[in-house]
Amino acid sequence: MKLRPGALILNAVLIGGAFLTVAPLLWMLSASLMPTGQANTSPPPLLPSRVTFEHYVELFTHLNLAQSFANSLLVSVVGTLATLVTSSMAGYAFAKLRFPGREALFRLLLTAMLVPAQVGMLPLFLMLKKLGLVNTYGGVLIPWLASVFGIFLVRQVAQAIPEDLLNSARLDGAGEWRIYRSIVLPNLGPVLATLAVFVFMSSWNDFLWPLVILSDDRRYTLPVALASLVGEHVQDTELMMAGAVVTVLPVLALFVVLQRWYIRGVMAGSVKG
Repeated sequence: MKLRPGALILNAVLIGGAFLTVAPLLWMLSASLMPTGQANTSPPPLLPSRVTFEHYVELFTHLNLAQSFANSLLVSVVGTLATLVTSSMAGYAFAKLRFPGREALFRLLLTAMLVPAQVGMLPLFLMLKKLGLVNTYGGVLIPWLASVFGIFLVRQVAQAIPEDLLNSARLDGAGEWRIYRSIVLPNLGPVLATLAVFVFMSSWNDFLWPLVILSDDRRYTLPVALASLVGEHVQDTELMMAGAVVTVLPVLALFVVLQRWYIRGVMAGSVKG
């Protein structure tokens, strides 16, 4: 099939845009494999003269980045699972269950989405200080136990579940918990995969809240630990690039694993209605 000139130009622009997006990431990976000092030459080389993994070894041995990596993994995995549970339950309840004040409560939750997260950090910090959760993993996890955006996203998809299907299950004697496990969750699979990618990426890359709530460097998450290294190793470009690669890889791996479900979830939201 012969492509029209307009289609060729459009494809060329899209390929160029994709290259501009990926190029910095590819150079970041290349620089992390360069010998010390090579990335600081002018102009910086595109490929390493000699591939070395010494910067990754230094990150996980001398700089003890393994502990920070484990901290981030703990916070991100637990926070993502908690958000998926609370969002799926609350989103289904707001979509299909009838209870007094449902619409008013949902509108109140939507109003909370308009408030920047930074505004609520001070009162949240003071509350956690009263509860003794400052400088603890629990304090870091608190903002990720529930998500207003997740509830809204799940509710929009849950509204498409046929009422007849739910009523038939109730007539057969199924309780709400059985309906939730056997009918609702399978129907929400794609949107929950999409939400998991968003939440994991946000919690993994979160810098400000862990910086506020944590004071012990043994509990630092990966972004905070890397930021603390900048002052001492600001000239070690290759080392910093290796740290950036370590930060990006888990999110990229999660997206690759959930890619099929993620795309289905995005498409489901785009064609709904």
